Amino acid sequence: MDGDLVRYRAFISYSHRDAAFGRRLHRRLERYGLPARLVGRTTARGAVPRRLAPIFRDREELSAAGDLTAEVRAALAASDALIVVCSPAAAASPWVAREVELFRGLHPDRPVLAVVAAGDPALAFPDALRTRDAEGAPVEPLAADFRPEGDGPRLGLLKLVAGVVGLGLDELIQRDAQRRLRGVMAVTVAALIAVLAMGTLTIFALASRAEAQRQRAEAEALVEFMLTDLRDRLKGVGRLDVLTAVNARALGYYADQDLQRLPADSLERRARALHAMGEDDEARGDMAAASTEFREARRTTGALLADLPGDPERIFNHAQSEYWVAFIDWRRHRFAQAEAGFQRYADLAQRLLAIDANNPDWRMEAGYAENNLGMVALRDRDDPAAAEARFKRALVHFQAAVRAKPADADLKRELADGYGWLADSQRALRHFGDARASRRQEAAIIAALAAADPKNSVYIRDHLGNDLGLGLIDLDDGKPTAARARLVRTYAEAAKLAAADPENAWRAKQKLATGLFLAKAILADGGSPGAVTPYLADCGSKLALEDEETRDFCAIIAARVATARGVIDPSLDYLRRNEPRLRAIHRSPRWGIDFNLELEFTKANRKEH
Repeated sequence: MDGDLVRYRAFISYSHRDAAFGRRLHRRLERYGLPARLVGRTTARGAVPRRLAPIFRDREELSAAGDLTAEVRAALAASDALIVVCSPAAAASPWVAREVELFRGLHPDRPVLAVVAAGDPALAFPDALRTRDAEGAPVEPLAADFRPEGDGPRLGLLKLVAGVVGLGLDELIQRDAQRRLRGVMAVTVAALIAVLAMGTLTIFALASRAEAQRQRAEAEALVEFMLTDLRDRLKGVGRLDVLTAVNARALGYYADQDLQRLPADSLERRARALHAMGEDDEARGDMAAASTEFREARRTTGALLADLPGDPERIFNHAQSEYWVAFIDWRRHRFAQAEAGFQRYADLAQRLLAIDANNPDWRMEAGYAENNLGMVALRDRDDPAAAEARFKRALVHFQAAVRAKPADADLKRELADGYGWLADSQRALRHFGDARASRRQEAAIIAALAAADPKNSVYIRDHLGNDLGLGLIDLDDGKPTAARARLVRTYAEAAKLAAADPENAWRAKQKLATGLFLAKAILADGGSPGAVTPYLADCGSKLALEDEETRDFCAIIAARVATARGVIDPSLDYLRRNEPRLRAIHRSPRWGIDFNLELEFTKANRKEH
């Protein structure tokens, strides 16, 4: 420093095309510490400093200057050396050439050092750096060649430092190597000491880690068993309360884990636990809880799929989340959201088929997707013809899967359910012969499954659903006596099944729905209003009062009974108040009730107050 004048060890000149190299060179020069044994020695450039900072890099430091020429001149005047970054771009740069000329004009006795950054050296040097021999031919200057095929970055840097401070290159290389060797030895000794000190701790840590991994593996294996084999067995028994306790225990394991640190397979297993919890909450009638669980599972499976978008297992897992979220939206009459979700599920199923069209599991997913969209067409869009086409396409997929895995009872049950949906669409089209044939196909499959596993309550429930479907065909086909006889038997079985698992809202609703349809058949068959009364008893239950759709159906049947008796009943007021909403729903998602038809019947027959 001279007064307030900043002195620079060097001025780096370069073309803007070499800006990245210039920044790296500037950073390495200012960070380089000279060997302690050389610091303070006097050379032609003065005393050897500990570091070379400050070094001026013009393109960076002049960015805010008002008078560029004045700033360049001031920096060049204050610099002890000029470093020229040489490249074909620099050779063509009038800016670089002018800076060389200015520096030599200001300091004819100070060094100008060339650095080859890129390109053929013959084309890299600006003309201002070249000198001429006795015959006038141009002579290339000595340079530090940073290219890998030249000196390389390390030796090139030492050449440049030696030129700036006026040291011999050999001595600088020797001292630098000695310093680096001492540094390596010091680090090595420290590392050895650390290794010895940490050795015992490492052994204990590894042992603890192995034990933790073993315990986690055991816990996850138990969770896997709870979500697969144990769950399947409990479904067969039909105890929703036990299923719920098992799911809560499985999910509780993950509640104590750091989700950010869990591996992908653990996160997938947690998502399956959430699916199980959501299924059971849906069966219990708690749609809000089920929605929360399915949406959390979807968040997890979506993130895992984003990490590996082509992995079929992750596509499958995310498809399950999309299905359940959409299904709960459908149950809650959010039909637009449900249809969009079912379409996302269908798109994922198509991705699976594109990976392996012969995989029976992927064929099932495609069948489910067609079924879902058929369900929307039938009950939300009132388009039974489109629904029938969807259900037939679903059956093609289900049949292919069953052919590939003929011993799989679950696939056969889904095939039976597919025939049930097809029958519903055919009933809506009033193709009663086709509808009965589809229901008979369903019944044959269920009977074969029940014969192999007669205590399985799921097959008993499916059989009751088939019986109810046949009763509704008779009812719509103008055969109320046949419908009444069938539904009396069906209701007795549904009541027995519901009593065996009082926590299961699905079974309670099956009993209540069967009773309401039986009541409708009794009235259609000319039965007395008093004969209907026992089947309306469950309409006063908590389940019926809390579920809007169940309340609606109960009110419709109660209004029919009141009409038959010729009395005024609160159900008539209920229907009058809720008629716009009921017409908007049009068809019940759960039971296939056409509310418009029911309302027209009730309105035509009820007595005004």
